[in-house]
Amino acid sequence: MASPRLETFCCPNRDASTEFVITFQPLFFGAICIGSATLSLIFSILQILPKRRGERRLGQYPLPKPATSSRILFIISICDILGCAGIIVRSSIWLGLPNLVRGINVANNSDMWPEVFCVGSAMWIQLFFSASFWWTFCYAVDVFLVVRRSAGISTIILYHMITWGLAVLLCVECVAMLYYTSISSCENGLQHAIPHYITTYAPLMLVLIVNPTLFARTVSAVTALLKGRQGIYTKNERRLGTEIKIRFFKIMLVFFICWLPNIINESLLFYLEMQTDIKASDLKNIRNTALITWFIMGILNPMSGFLNTLAFHGWTGFDVDCSLQRRRELAWDSASTSAANNPIVGSTLLYQSHAQEAKNMTGKNIKGNGQPASDAISVLSEGSLYRIQTFHNMHPVCNKAFN
Repeated sequence: MASPRLETFCCPNRDASTEFVITFQPLFFGAICIGSATLSLIFSILQILPKRRGERRLGQYPLPKPATSSRILFIISICDILGCAGIIVRSSIWLGLPNLVRGINVANNSDMWPEVFCVGSAMWIQLFFSASFWWTFCYAVDVFLVVRRSAGISTIILYHMITWGLAVLLCVECVAMLYYTSISSCENGLQHAIPHYITTYAPLMLVLIVNPTLFARTVSAVTALLKGRQGIYTKNERRLGTEIKIRFFKIMLVFFICWLPNIINESLLFYLEMQTDIKASDLKNIRNTALITWFIMGILNPMSGFLNTLAFHGWTGFDVDCSLQRRRELAWDSASTSAANNPIVGSTLLYQSHAQEAKNMTGKNIKGNGQPASDAISVLSEGSLYRIQTFHNMHPVCNKAFN
């Protein structure tokens, strides 16, 4: 799981609330984390591996180049996988070497290796899950810019600078604030811990607050484009708009389910920290709720990787394509097998950079009734290439742009 409490636990003079949750059934909690992270890692890798497609689709339609948004989704999955790997290693060491965990105490200041492993594994987990949060935010920004025709493949470099730069900066900053001046003598007090927790949860809160607004504005912009081309809003346009809304809703639903328990748990633990005696009888319900949300975090935080791939691509199946040649062709065609079998209702996603490619091929922007042409909306078509061809048939302007 990903929580700043794991870094606070590395302090020999940790606070009472951190000691309370970390030391409650540690073996059972570690086993839960290992099981959840292992399942998420295996199924996440399975989801992003290339799958076999029907020969008709490969021979009939050329595969497009991956767009910025498709690369962002792939990077989010990689960050989640690396975060799960860190959870597995950390929990396995805690279960297999209990003496190492017991070595993190004030009396045993001569041996630094338990603290070093504790801090290193905590930083690894925080870095990649924090990067996943930043990339999720960049995805919402990118899909909004694509609809506004302000994004292209080149923006991926800017996203890399923003996400990895901020993730590394905040991770190093919060660790430096927590462990200054020595890893064996962490500062006590809420005044020292609050900045550490704020920097940890800043990207998480950004996604929870800003992404729904960006997704809502993107959907509104798509609806305006669909209506503005010919001044009509047919069943096909309505279906496409509904699928886009569902796609964004699933992404945010997974994020809220997997990470909202962290906010609740942290609020409860902060409240306990402010009490003179956290074991007081009138705080029993708060303690129980904190423990419940703590174990929920141990299950849902690692599972966010697999659940994200389901929200992004749907279930892609077990039919992995091991052919190197076809893997190069299909690496970025992340549609689900169900979408290939039923392409008309295939999932939609901001995937392909058709708007930018169309501009490069035609040398001009195609417009209708003063609005950006339908090729901008075709960026929203993900799934089977038959789906894209069907969308082109519905919007003749797109055929001009892509031919």
